[in-house]
Amino acid sequence: MFVQWLRENKVAAGILTVLRLYLGYSWVTAGWHKIADGFDASGYLKGSIANPVKGPDGHEVFGWYVNFLESFALPNVELFNVIVPWGEFLVGLGLLLGCFTTTAMFFGLVMNWSFFLAGTVSHNPRDIFLGVIILVAGYNAGRIGLDRWVIPFIRKTVFKQNETAAQKVTS
Repeated sequence: MFVQWLRENKVAAGILTVLRLYLGYSWVTAGWHKIADGFDASGYLKGSIANPVKGPDGHEVFGWYVNFLESFALPNVELFNVIVPWGEFLVGLGLLLGCFTTTAMFFGLVMNWSFFLAGTVSHNPRDIFLGVIILVAGYNAGRIGLDRWVIPFIRKTVFKQNETAAQKVTS
């Protein structure tokens, strides 16, 4: 019932817009500062590898993630130095404009979880909670935004192409 309300109600669309703008501003500013000031993830990655998340018994909780950071992320730090700031900026832009909202929020959640698994708590739990609400709401989260026009256009264009292709195959 709550999910249906999130997905269909106009009042929910207004509330989701406020949440979306809040998260979008946070993402855009974080990304822009990294782009403008320069960003080097190597220190963060080395710190996350050296100080992994540990359980009460002292063992690594996300050893597989530490392995990923050590064997892939750190050797490819130059790639992450581009992906992280531009990813943050583009996620924020998508949320602020309400354009491809669910896609932007999905990738925002991927980044939030990545930071969380690396041991950064900060505001990630709050952002994950709000992000899941926006993601579950789907189209309604971007209804008061560019998604109002972009999504129907894409649906019309893609479905029309699919119907045309299907007619050619069956002819």
